[in-house]
Order: sequence, then C-alpha cells, then structure tokens
Amino acid sequence: MFHVEQSACGGLAHRALNLQITLAPRWCANYHGLAMIFADLALSRRLEAAEASACALFAEARSRAVPSSGACSIHPAGTTAVFDGVDSPCTQTFGLGLFEELTTASLDLIEQFFLEREAPVVHEVSPFAGVGTLDLLCRRGYRPIELSSVLYQAVQCPPPAEEGPLRVRLAGPQEAGLWAQLSARGWAGEQPGLEEFLLNFGAVVAARTQSYCFLAAIDGKPGAAGVLSVHEGVALFGGAATVPEMRRRGLQNALLAERMRFASELGCDLAMMVTLPGSDSQRNAQRNGFHIAYTRTKWQMQAAYPAATG
Repeated sequence: MFHVEQSACGGLAHRALNLQITLAPRWCANYHGLAMIFADLALSRRLEAAEASACALFAEARSRAVPSSGACSIHPAGTTAVFDGVDSPCTQTFGLGLFEELTTASLDLIEQFFLEREAPVVHEVSPFAGVGTLDLLCRRGYRPIELSSVLYQAVQCPPPAEEGPLRVRLAGPQEAGLWAQLSARGWAGEQPGLEEFLLNFGAVVAARTQSYCFLAAIDGKPGAAGVLSVHEGVALFGGAATVPEMRRRGLQNALLAERMRFASELGCDLAMMVTLPGSDSQRNAQRNGFHIAYTRTKWQMQAAYPAATG
C-alpha cells in the first residue's frame, strides 16, 4: 500500500500540468547521490513481480467487467500464471523459476491451468531463472517465440515544468472511454485491423486497480495516452501511444516526465519498462535514462506434454 504524500515536486501529480512541447527529459540519466542499482537476481525479482502483478490485476478487472470470461490467475511455486482468454497477450506466466526452483510437479500444475482452458502455454522467462529452468522447458517441447528488453532506472523527480500549450494530466473515471479510444488509435497504426480488440483491451486497463491512466493534450486537444502500474515500490511504465496526426510533437516525452513525477510522489524507488530489443521505444527509453537490465525470452509449448494432460 502506498501513501500519497506531498513532495519536492510541488504536490500531487493528479493536477493538470503545462509542459513545453520541446520537453526532452534527460533528468534520469544523472545518478549523483544515488546508490548503484545492479542488474542481478534481486532486481529481476522486483521487476518481474511488478509486471506479474499488473497482469494478474488486469485479469481481475476483466473478470469484474465480464464474469463469463473466466479470467483468473494462480500463483504456484512463486510463479504468476494468468488466464485472460485464449487470444489475450496477458495469458501467460511471469516469474517461472525465478522465486523458487522449477520442478516437474510445479510445471505440471502450471501447464494444466492453461491446457484445461484450451489456452496456449506461454512463459516469460528471465535469464536469472537459470539454466535448469531452460533445460526443463526444452525437454518439455517448448520453443522461444519472442525476446524483450527489460529496462530500469531509479525514480527521480523531474524538474518543474514550464508553462506551454502541452498539458498532461491524470484521467478521471469519466474519461476511461476517451483514454481507451486514444490508446487504441495510437496502437492501431502498429497493429492494423486490431482497433476493436485494442479498444476493449484499453477499457480493461483503465479499470485495473493499482494503475493510473494519463492523457496528454496540445491546446486542449487530447493526442496521447499512457499508463503507470505500481507494485511494492516499482513503477511500470506501459501502454503509451500517440494518435498518428499528433506524433513527433513531444507528447511521449511529456507523458514519461509526468508519470515519473507521479511515481516519485507515490514513493516508488524503481521504474521499469519493457520493449522489443533495438526498437524505437527502447532507444527512447535509453535516451531518457533507462538501462537494460536483461533480455527476456518468451517460451511456448509446441505440443501437450503427456504428464500435463494426465
């Protein structure tokens, strides 16, 4: 549980802020006076737990909105396994082999959770889960299907924003639909034909607990949306998207700055982001002080393992 307090940032970040369009927050690249953060097992556990929490809370939000969806999560052997529908990107595990040694018995249980729901069996696996975890997955018929860069930095409060036409604010409950529409439009350009799916997905994100949705506008016209999820001092930056006609006008940097300010005011000490390796998103994150902690691999079962199907 977080205590929302006043800070040197000048108050709570749910106020509307005026920001310069030219804002380029390099405030997190300087670590004077901060302890070094090592990319190790302890860091990986914090980062993976934060994303696991966000994913499990997403399933809870889906279940509240659509009880017939069957969305749910389980937590065997330190692993978070989430079911949000057969085709949902949230249907997977986090923390496999990271908090406890992965055994055949625990993997049987996790696989059964997905197979009895006729869902693909997919695991996001940190390299800190160790060779033993990877060996067991290979023997079970898994194959790697995706790589992602997990990035981090210490949370620091950005400098005060200057007055300007660009404004960033926390979206109110009545603006959940607007936030979902902007997010869907922004991502639809990257995923043609998926706007309806993205709109529904965004509506669930807006209803998720321990998450905060932000809107960015220029001269009063909303053009970008972003979300921040928090878990035990870790702020997960995700879901930032800009509508095509308002790109390259500073909205993404403004969203990043305001979410960092908000995370600081909540008392978070660690920020994280997940991107595709070498992508524009990764480069933008690195320009703004994020560092690559590790490259994560997504593994998918290619055929049902006999022990899991019983």
